Amino acid sequence: MPTFLGKTFNTYFKNLLGMNQSGNTGVDTTTRVVHDGAGQSTSISLSDDVLSVQPVTDNTTGTMLVKNQGGSNILAVDTTNSKVLIGASQVAANTQSKEMGLYDFSPTAGYHYPLVANTMFIPTGATAFAGDNDWGNGADPATTLDVSGLTAQENSVAVYWYLENNITLDSVRFMATADGSATLNFHLFAYTLDVSSNHGDLSSGVVHANGTVAATNSTTKTGTFTLDTADIDAGKVVVGFVENVTDTSDVTVSFNIKYHIR
Repeated sequence: MPTFLGKTFNTYFKNLLGMNQSGNTGVDTTTRVVHDGAGQSTSISLSDDVLSVQPVTDNTTGTMLVKNQGGSNILAVDTTNSKVLIGASQVAANTQSKEMGLYDFSPTAGYHYPLVANTMFIPTGATAFAGDNDWGNGADPATTLDVSGLTAQENSVAVYWYLENNITLDSVRFMATADGSATLNFHLFAYTLDVSSNHGDLSSGVVHANGTVAATNSTTKTGTFTLDTADIDAGKVVVGFVENVTDTSDVTVSFNIKYHIR
């Protein structure tokens, strides 16, 4: 604490902190901004029950910090990006992971096939899950989908990842192998879901991440996607895709999507 011993008031009054209130009543039930002696606002507001921190200017380095003894952040509030970062790795406090994939799947060359995104099981005697090529063979998957025209409409329930919250993608990692030597293209799309008239139809598809790999039957390769647009809004449906560009050799692929809730 600084010492004021032997100093005149006019040499240190600007360094004092206080709250602008009428009378000499001290802290009460009203939350007030803490000012310095020159009347400048700090980032702190106080009452007898509330401690509020609001920066004059947002920043990414941490409006509020908790450090360990060595001086490293273990909690930091990034007010620019509305993120609370925790732990030694300083990841967003609400970081989550989503997995989707296809196992030993036989594709038609050049078509985009959706990955299973939800936990499913196949009862005895039922037809095994088979992705379909209703998503087209263009450079990217189709930006719309009519559920009534699907080869198997039940596949939509298996491949739709419906978002309950706004999210921001942090990274998307793939693992992939093939029964031959094949170039595989990957996409992560978000769509608008029709919930009012043509239930389950998709529109306004946007690619949020993409990647490619040269797969072989003697390797299992992994890597991260290029993120095109990180933010995806609540209510959207996210679908992952794989395309075997080269041939019809079987493909096994998984996506691991790391994200945090906005």
